[in-house]
Amino acid sequence: MQVPAPFEYERATSVEEALKLLAELGADARLLAGGYSLLPMMKLRLATPKWIVDIDPLAAELGYVEEDGDAIRIGAMTTHRDLLESELLAGRAPIFRDAEREIADPVVRNRGTIGGALCQADPSEDLSAVCTALGAEIVVRSLAGERVLHMEDFYRGPYQTAVADDEMAVEIRVPLHDRSSSAYEKINRRVGDWAVAAAGAALTIEDGVIADAGIALVAVGSEVASTAAREALLGREPAEALFEEAAAAGAAACTPITDQRGTAAYKRHAVGVLAARALGRAAERLALEVA
Repeated sequence: MQVPAPFEYERATSVEEALKLLAELGADARLLAGGYSLLPMMKLRLATPKWIVDIDPLAAELGYVEEDGDAIRIGAMTTHRDLLESELLAGRAPIFRDAEREIADPVVRNRGTIGGALCQADPSEDLSAVCTALGAEIVVRSLAGERVLHMEDFYRGPYQTAVADDEMAVEIRVPLHDRSSSAYEKINRRVGDWAVAAAGAALTIEDGVIADAGIALVAVGSEVASTAAREALLGREPAEALFEEAAAAGAAACTPITDQRGTAAYKRHAVGVLAARALGRAAERLALEVA
C-alpha cells in the first residue's frame, strides 16, 4: 500500500494566513488545493513536503469567473466543474469547455482547481495548454506584493514554475478580443485519462487575416507553446491548407517520446492532426460569431 512520507499539517482560512505560513515554512511547505495532483505524487514519494498547508477554505475567496474589461479573471481555487459550467467561458473562451469535458471524472472535477493544475506544471496537463494557447497571465502573491507572469514566464520546465517558496498563485487572467475564438482537441485511451496527444488553438482575426494566434501541444515534449505553428499563421488569411501547414510545423518541432501511450512517431502525427482540427474549429466558431 502506497502512503505518503510523514508530514505536518496547517489549515489556512485566508490568503493572508496562507502567505504568512509559506513565508515561515519556506521550501518545506506545499499548498494543498484540490489535491488530485499533489496527493498521488506524495503517495509515490515523488513529493515529500514536511508541511502541508491546506487552502481549501479559500474557495470562497479565490473561486470565481468574471469578466473585467478586456480580460476574464479566474480565481485560482475555481474548480474544474465551475470552469466546465461557466457560460462566460463557453461564450468567450470555448477552449475551456472543450478541455474540461476531457478532464478526469466528476469526483476529481468537483475538487480539482485551476490553480493547482497550473502549478503542477505537467506538460501533459490540459489546462496548462488551454492557458498557454490563450496567452493567459498568472497573478502570484506574497506578503511583499503581487507579480503578474505571462504563461511563457510562469513555466520553467516540467513540474517547475516561477512561483517562489513564499508565493502562491491567486488569479488567472485571460485576455479578451472581439474577433477571437478557440478550441481544444485530445486523444486519450479513455475519457478523463491523461492525453496521448492533444492540442489547443486560439485565433484572433482582423481585416481578414490572423492578427494573433496561440498553439499549445500536449504530451509531446517539455515545450507546450508552439512558436513554429504560431509564426506560420500570423498575417495570413485563415484557410484549411494554412492550418495544416502550421500544424505540421508545430508537430515537426515537438519532441515526443515513446512510452506506454504510443510511439514518438505516432504522437507527432497525432498532434499535427489535432492542431489542424483545433485551428479549424476555432475559425468556424469565429465565423459564426462575426456573421
